[in-house]
Formats: sequence, structure tokens, C-alpha cells
Amino acid sequence: MLIREALRNLRLTWRPLYRFTLIVTGLATLAGSAIVGAGFLLSWGTFEEVRRSADQDVAYEDPIAAYIDGTMENLQQVGAGVTVLLLALAAGVVAVLQTAYTVAFEHTSEEGQQTLTVRELWARMRPHVGVAYWVQWRVWLRVGAVGLLALMTSVVADSGEVPGVERTLVGETATWQYRLVGGVLPITIAALALLVYFRHCVATAALVTENSSSRAAVRRAWALTKRAPWKTYGIGLLLAAAVVLAFVVLRYAAGPVAHVLGLGMLWLSDDNPYITGVLVLITPTAVALLLLPLVVLPFVCSVVAVLYRDLSAREPRVATPVA
Repeated sequence: MLIREALRNLRLTWRPLYRFTLIVTGLATLAGSAIVGAGFLLSWGTFEEVRRSADQDVAYEDPIAAYIDGTMENLQQVGAGVTVLLLALAAGVVAVLQTAYTVAFEHTSEEGQQTLTVRELWARMRPHVGVAYWVQWRVWLRVGAVGLLALMTSVVADSGEVPGVERTLVGETATWQYRLVGGVLPITIAALALLVYFRHCVATAALVTENSSSRAAVRRAWALTKRAPWKTYGIGLLLAAAVVLAFVVLRYAAGPVAHVLGLGMLWLSDDNPYITGVLVLITPTAVALLLLPLVVLPFVCSVVAVLYRDLSAREPRVATPVA
């Protein structure tokens, strides 16, 4: 029923929404390409040092250790900066699209509404975009804290500092204590991080509809989803599966793009295999992430907007006292 309602609302407003989504995807592609390109420019000299070091190792018939002697640290610093900027871009894209779809669906529920245009859609959603961006960061920080706990659990187990847990590199010989603490426990905590995100998935819709602050919207989302947690988790898992499936298909389809870009990078870098290898490695993932807003996020944002409406309708009504 909820999925059917979301598809119906999407059908009523698909023209302005898809046009707007296409604009957002184009701008995100330009911004993402600029960020990644800047990262390659900043690390260009490091990759040249990597090639010279590798060529020297080959000349002396030594094992290639191109990423040793500080070069790996430099690449990690650039990669960390690029990752943070891309996360900021992703938060902006999600915030903008969730705001747009909530506004559009509120428009469909108004009596005597006129045809919604992209210009009118932007005018109505613009006051909420800035606050919606901070809503995303508030949610992501909560999810990230749980995810960090899962990562730290795995690291501590691998470090051998947990009493009674002995680290092993061979899976068949691993003790049950190591499998439990180093495998099952981190996966369980990571799954809890996903559930935390599901509990906050309607925060942007609450913000737009109720015109609240970012903090109030996050608290409101937690309170609303508390009334129907299993429905929230079910819808969340369905949407997560749709996103993962779309990502896998898009990543596979982006293989030819990676090949073409790799040939171009070989030409630009004078046949440097290291910088080319990094580009070919990240291109399918980058293309898939950039196309997700156009391919699957319309469906996801539509369902989330309708889910908020459904959860709000479950609130107990307070009877107005009769004078």
C-alpha cells in the first residue's frame, strides 16, 4: 500500500521531479569530477615518485616497494581529503533530493493545486535546503559513531589485546572466540548502525513538513519511527536492497568507462601504471555513485516521503474540549 502510494505520487509529479533530479545529478557530477581531479593533481608528483622508485627496484632486481618511504602516507592524506569532500557532496545531494520530493508530495495533497514546475519546486524548497543539509550530518554522525564502534571492535580483536582471543590469518584455524569477537560482533554492531539510519530516515520530511529546526527534526524522526519500528525496518531494508542492487549493476556497467579513462590517463601520465591503476579502480564506483540519484533515489525519496506521512497519521489525536 505504501509503495503503491509512493509510485502514484511520483507519477503525478514525475516531470518536474525528474528534471530537477537530472539537474542535481549533472551538478553533482561536475562537482565530484572536480574533487577527484583535484585529488589526482595534488598526488601527481607522488605517483611519479612511486614509478621512479619501482623502476629503481626493478633495475636492482629487488622486490617492488613503490609505496614505502612515505609515499603511501601522502596518498592517504590526499585520499582522506577527497573522501571528506565527497561525503559533504553526497550529504548535499541527499538533502536536496529528499527536500524536493517531500515538497512535491505535499503539493499533490493540496486542494486546487496547479501544475508544479521546476522553478516553483525550487522556490518552495529553497528555505529548507540549508537546514536539511545539517539534518543529514546529524543523522550521519549518529550512524558513523555506531559504525566506528564496529570498526574499533574489529581492530581491537585483530590487535590481540582482548584476553582469550588469539588472532589468526587462516580462517579454517580461527578459534570460535576470534570468530565471535572479530567477526560476528563487528557485523552485528554495523547492522545496528543501519537500523539507526532507518530510525532517522524521515528526518528531512519532518523538517520540511513541520518547518522545524534540524535538531527537532532528528528527534521527531526518532519519535515517529518508534511507533512502527518493524514497518520502518522493513521499508528501510527494501530501500537499502534497491540501492545496493542499483549500485552493483551501475558499477558493472561502468567498466567500459573505466577502460576509456584508463587509456586517457596512460597517455596523460606517460604510461604511469600506478596512477592509471588507481583511476581504473575507483572509476566504476564513482560512476555508480554519481548515477544513483537519477536511477534509484527518486523511488527511495518517494517512499520515505510517504512513510513520514503514514507515520504522522498514526499519532493519537487529542480531542478538543467542548466549551
